[in-house]
Amino acid sequence: MSQSSLQATPMTRRQWLMSDRPQSRLQARLGRAYMTWQRFSANKLAVAGLCIILLLILIAIFADVLAPHSPVIGNLGGARLLPPGSPGYLLGTDDQGRDILSRLLHGSRLTLLVIVLVAIIAAPIGLLVGAVSGYAGGWVDAVLMRITDIFLAFPKLVLALAFVAAMGPGIQNAIIAIAITSWPPYARIARAETLSVRNSDYIAAVQLMGASPFRIVLRHVMPMCMSSLIVRVTLDMAGIILTAAGLGFLGLGAQPPLPEWGAMIASGRRFILDQWWVATMPGIAILIVSLGFNLLGDGLRDALDPRESGQ
Repeated sequence: MSQSSLQATPMTRRQWLMSDRPQSRLQARLGRAYMTWQRFSANKLAVAGLCIILLLILIAIFADVLAPHSPVIGNLGGARLLPPGSPGYLLGTDDQGRDILSRLLHGSRLTLLVIVLVAIIAAPIGLLVGAVSGYAGGWVDAVLMRITDIFLAFPKLVLALAFVAAMGPGIQNAIIAIAITSWPPYARIARAETLSVRNSDYIAAVQLMGASPFRIVLRHVMPMCMSSLIVRVTLDMAGIILTAAGLGFLGLGAQPPLPEWGAMIASGRRFILDQWWVATMPGIAILIVSLGFNLLGDGLRDALDPRESGQ
């Protein structure tokens, strides 16, 4: 009897989550989250991307524990440009005698810092501009979209270079520059989503109830744009990483001796023919993390939009 009850419990819980008639708002939200996870977990590549990102987060948290050496202090006397597999240096050392593995592990923190701060700054700006533009229409829409078009007219890296050159090199200025150049695509997506729901019946009902335009945009329009925005932000993470690495490669991002992956590639390009590992190892790290975010973004796109997954 108890065994049958234990076997029936998971099925009952699943039926409760997938009920067509949820009894509460919490049940409806949990049901949507469960079905989204079901669609996401069915995509093995997306799960692989999620594992890569989770591994990156864990590495960034425990970098101090995992790193066998200091990321900034080297050994010029006896450990300069050692190849991978050398005793005590799994991925070799650079021209300053610093352990490349330790620098990669600590560099993951800078990568996550750039990604998180750019997403926190750029996504809300793009969402607000796009929602206000799509809902207001008229001259407000024209002005905001022309400003957006000006930013979109320049390649992201070129525009980021211009802002960093004006503000000065440094990781903080690089983050601000990347965020300034990243919000226009989000504004376009939010505007398109807003135009599709602006004349819907539930928006008209809210207007009849006396809700202000600010409340309508904030409480009813912007939440409708979140799914598309989350997917676009996730897909843009790889571009953000490459832009940050490009700025670091040109000496305008994180400054030495910070272990930023792009700066590591720049310092290792002088040894690319003989000591290839100095530039190759951070390049592989950028490749793996960018691939992980791309796979995760593709999976989220299919999971959050059932029409894309054929459901």
